Amino acid sequence: MAQHVAGPEIERLIQLLARLPGLGPRSARRAALHLIKKRETLLNPLSDAMRIANERIVVCSSCGNVDTSDPCTVCRDAKRDPSILVVVEDVSDLWALERSGAINARYHVLGGVLSPLDGVRPEHLNLERLVARASEPDVAEIILALNATVDGQTTAHYITELLAHLPVKVTKLAHGVPVGGELDYLDEGTLSAAIRQRTSF
Repeated sequence: MAQHVAGPEIERLIQLLARLPGLGPRSARRAALHLIKKRETLLNPLSDAMRIANERIVVCSSCGNVDTSDPCTVCRDAKRDPSILVVVEDVSDLWALERSGAINARYHVLGGVLSPLDGVRPEHLNLERLVARASEPDVAEIILALNATVDGQTTAHYITELLAHLPVKVTKLAHGVPVGGELDYLDEGTLSAAIRQRTSF
């Protein structure tokens, strides 16, 4: 049976780090040891930053993004195109789209996708606020930027029906061959989607 080699405070730090995505028990031990070794330059500032973040972070009442202000930085940006609303599953998807710089629009975070197996129903998602925002006179297009999973596509269909009575165009992200991708390495679903959604050259 494995023995503890450190006190309960350090073991707790390791256990909490191990809960983070991408960190298992061994990686968490390495991370904890690194933080302890760099106590003055890393552990103390990180501890302060986490405490301040915990005190100040709020969920934007408009779009569902997380920030230290409500409305969030994205919603307050007057340079964004108010006619386009990009619907995403989670805040991480919003951040990914922002990193890409592909679009300068407003966002709406659903907080998940419909999943009967996991008990996620429409009332668990941020759908009521989405309908209200889609009804605003400035909004002309809703882009469904949801994951290409069964639950993601089910949610996309549900939202399309939910917004059918509004005079807005509902579009979705294209799926298919990624930039720089080689056909030999792609799965059958991706290849099928690429063939179905082919465009003129």
